[in-house]
Amino acid sequence: MSQVEQETFDVVVVGAGNAALTAALAARATGARVAVLEKAPLKLRGGNTRFSGGVFRCAYSSLADLMPIVRQHDSPETVVADPYLPATYRKDIDRVTGGRADPELTSVLINRSYDTVRWMADLGVPWEFNRAVGAVTIPGASKVKLPLGGALRVKGEGVILSTTLFRLVEEAGIPVLYETQGQRVVTAVDGRVAGVEVRGPDGLQVLNCRALILGSGGFQANPEMRTAYLGPAWSLVKVRGTRFDTGEMLRAALDAGAQSYGEWAGCHATPIDADAPTYGELRLTDKTNRLSYPFSVMVNLDGERFVDEGEDFNLYTYAKMGRQILQERGAVIFQIFDRKTIPLLETRYNTGTPVTADTLSELVHGVEERYRALGIRKTTMLKTLEDYNAAVQDGAFNPDILDGKHTSGLRPEKTNWATRLDEPPFHAYAVSLGITFTFGGLRINTNAEVVDYLERPIPGLFATGEITGGFFYLNYPAGAGLMRGAVFGRIAGTQAAQFVQGRS
Repeated sequence: MSQVEQETFDVVVVGAGNAALTAALAARATGARVAVLEKAPLKLRGGNTRFSGGVFRCAYSSLADLMPIVRQHDSPETVVADPYLPATYRKDIDRVTGGRADPELTSVLINRSYDTVRWMADLGVPWEFNRAVGAVTIPGASKVKLPLGGALRVKGEGVILSTTLFRLVEEAGIPVLYETQGQRVVTAVDGRVAGVEVRGPDGLQVLNCRALILGSGGFQANPEMRTAYLGPAWSLVKVRGTRFDTGEMLRAALDAGAQSYGEWAGCHATPIDADAPTYGELRLTDKTNRLSYPFSVMVNLDGERFVDEGEDFNLYTYAKMGRQILQERGAVIFQIFDRKTIPLLETRYNTGTPVTADTLSELVHGVEERYRALGIRKTTMLKTLEDYNAAVQDGAFNPDILDGKHTSGLRPEKTNWATRLDEPPFHAYAVSLGITFTFGGLRINTNAEVVDYLERPIPGLFATGEITGGFFYLNYPAGAGLMRGAVFGRIAGTQAAQFVQGRS
């Protein structure tokens, strides 16, 4: 056993993504002796954070509020940002979760969001305006309108967020134990946390601590748990992020008496390139996403439309769109664009190779030729596209707003951004789904303490990030996941350190 494993730490943090490392930094800043456990080897460290686009959804009153965060890393001259007040943030969460999100936890997430981003900027995390995901170029103005609420992202996205947090952890003198998997919460006879059992390079050991913070993610990379909780259809889905979020500490906490909470049959599942790898690859990070579907026509292998592509902005629908794709035969669909909408595609589409053609008939033939093994009904597909064109109503197309430009006489209708496919070239992208994180998890209180079924905190046990439940149901607004992890990571670290000091 190494010297670090023989010590008794004040706080041990399980996990090494955004949620876990912000917790470790907050605990250290409050005076605790901290250690971090990372299941992955050094070269694959960082959890889902490294695969993320780095967008943080926070409340702000004006563009001026964002300037102390982006600092010298960006300039406001070429962007426009509408206010995103706490009341709007709350309405967005209530709308996409059907009002099911825990009201107390949601209030903390919203009310602490801006201060947490400022805190991260003060630590040294570099920020920029989010000109990519959900942003829209204003015609004739040479300016980008930032997505409401999603105006900020880390400069360099998840890769730089992860690198920066690890650098800060190293500078704070916090040891990181790699290839060390937490397996069991160790408690004393009085019920307090006493340590964590781990499987590391030297086998099974117990790492002693006075408080334990779980930031080890959901169970999305565990096919057994996906099948058990999400359903049999989820057994073979692709995982967008890390392969190491397999739910061991989630189970361990439940075994220790923690209360389960949230939508255990729900998850963040997004449209991705049908040819994406089975697990996330660092060379691609989040670049396999296919989120410009509101400006497309989507058809399944049977050649039929199956969803309202223009229901809402993609930042409010993409987390549930993957689940809808899973319900289609083969879990593969096609997003089809023409010359008018191709310029609106996110740059992430550049990682794929579309089928292209100058007529819809040629496009459908090309799709059938390339994906013959999938059994595409090309005659139906062509008729669907022709019927869609005939159903598009007149009106002004505006990608910046819910423009109401719709179809009439279809099932389902397209309620916004309905433009005819009538200007070649035509592009068709094959799309499947990738799971990002699961919604069900541990119940925590507003101090990030894990509670039992009597709502009593388990002394010394804290949690943050994707391992917690009660925040998201059915869907989630983009950027709220990273924000949730950082807000409650900071709270968990501070509260764990104060818990230890109180015991002393």
